[in-house]
Amino acid sequence: MTIETTSSPRPYLGFGLGLRVEYYESLLEQPAGVEWLEVVSENYMIPGGRPLMWLDRFRERFPLVMHGVSLSIGSTDPLDEGYLSRLSALARRVEPMWISDHLCWTGVQGVNLHDLMPLPYTEEALSHVVDRVRRVQDVLGRRILLENVSSYISFADSQLTEWQFLAAVAERADCLVLLDINNIHVSAHNHGFSPLDYLDGIPAARVQQFHLAGHEHGEQLLIDTHDAPVVDVVWELYLQAIRRYGRVSTMIERDDHMPPLAELLAELEYARRLATPLLLEAA
Repeated sequence: MTIETTSSPRPYLGFGLGLRVEYYESLLEQPAGVEWLEVVSENYMIPGGRPLMWLDRFRERFPLVMHGVSLSIGSTDPLDEGYLSRLSALARRVEPMWISDHLCWTGVQGVNLHDLMPLPYTEEALSHVVDRVRRVQDVLGRRILLENVSSYISFADSQLTEWQFLAAVAERADCLVLLDINNIHVSAHNHGFSPLDYLDGIPAARVQQFHLAGHEHGEQLLIDTHDAPVVDVVWELYLQAIRRYGRVSTMIERDDHMPPLAELLAELEYARRLATPLLLEAA
């Protein structure tokens, strides 16, 4: 695999962490190695209060990106215009480097499943998602990033692979991609495809961010939990992703079993140590 280049370089923030309340005080001290923060959009889509006070303080110290979990871009329900309005208002306040959400659906007929559900990879679903992404980008006045989700089921009528579907959405809607390296590994194990085929199938110019996270082993499936350290096989896949895509802003994502911040900083430094020689070699 070789690093692809583009005439318009992607914004590059370096190495960051997800902003979680457990680390508010420690992160305000701007620990060495944390170059940017990702905030969960829904945590701050409110008219006022302490969460926004904290967010303003972090905005003074770090570049921020916004990452949502409720856009439900693949649902057959109409787009939630109220949600988009609140998301747009938060973006005006934060002025994030970019905004992302997931290539999935989270509910239908007004019922929120509180989970990131995979899509059938069909031409009908593709056209549906592309139209909705274009509408979201019109409202926000910017391109968004869509993240690949981990999955545990597949649809018998799928006509495309997951990576073909994601690449086609990005190209037709002119949006960008957040590649979750752990999710690629989890889904590859669960569905029996090659993670390297996945990497090769996504255009390098569309990839703007990486997630790194941990998972758990079920009886037969891997489960994306974000509650454990990144494992060796995901680190190896991350190296392949660097070789494929070059400089891409990278973050450690942790949502449960929160360790001392020093442990996440060590993981972040490990990511930097893995990536730096390859990036220097390619420069």
